[in-house]
Amino acid sequence: MVEYSADDLKWLRATPDLRDPVLVVAFEGWNDAGDAATIAARHLAERFDATPLATIDPERYYDFSTTRPLVYLDEDRNRSITWPENELLAGRAPSSGHDIAVLLGLEPQLRWRTFCEQVVAAAREIGASRIITLGALLADVPHTRPVEVYGATDDPLLMDQLDLAPSGYEGPTGIVGVLSTEAAAAGFSTASFWAAVPSYVPGAPSPKAGLALVHKVCELLGTSVFVTDLEIAAAAYERQVDELVAEDEDTLEYVRDLEEAWDLDEADNLDDDPELLVAEVEEFLRDVD
Repeated sequence: MVEYSADDLKWLRATPDLRDPVLVVAFEGWNDAGDAATIAARHLAERFDATPLATIDPERYYDFSTTRPLVYLDEDRNRSITWPENELLAGRAPSSGHDIAVLLGLEPQLRWRTFCEQVVAAAREIGASRIITLGALLADVPHTRPVEVYGATDDPLLMDQLDLAPSGYEGPTGIVGVLSTEAAAAGFSTASFWAAVPSYVPGAPSPKAGLALVHKVCELLGTSVFVTDLEIAAAAYERQVDELVAEDEDTLEYVRDLEEAWDLDEADNLDDDPELLVAEVEEFLRDVD
């Protein structure tokens, strides 16, 4: 088995005694349409009372002329700088057979293989057996219907448990795809979940898609979390998009076409034939720069 270095892992406290933890990973950026993946990961961290455990030093992984650090002044006007951060948190999941760890951060620009070494080393240190990556993509789906979530895994147990299949995707990928491959090569069970976000509201955060990803992770963990706040946010999101869509006749007609297709089971059949949503994922990964 390949040994991975952990040169840039900065541990903030002693590693807790976690019960067969699952590591959930989400990154802002190319893999995170509508901020859905990071919304879901943050919600899980909050609901499981996950606390900071470690960070990954950003120095080798970011072009700071692209991902700029931020300057802050405190009440005494003392200056401090906040650098791009990837933070590992860990929490208890009392009603599950697994505890949870969450890695939240920004997709790095540099040294992806070395970056993945840090993540894999952290997963080993906390005793994780599974690494679950979250993503979101823009797709031709209506905001008024349930969110479709595409899942893939090479783990036979997860295939049976969650009715998943191996990914057949070939083409450009983001850090989520690279990390999944590296983690599997290191001997971890892996799965990836992607939520579909309406392509006509690409810049709006989608708590509705985030909520769908939370449900998928909880299904994997065999537990549930409080989601009323996300449900309220998802309802508000639908209302706001309704208002935006109503202002443009072309967009309104487009959404009606998507709804009609959905109601004719062209979208509903994804549960029985996932190839349609898989095609959306693959097209997104190939075409988005």
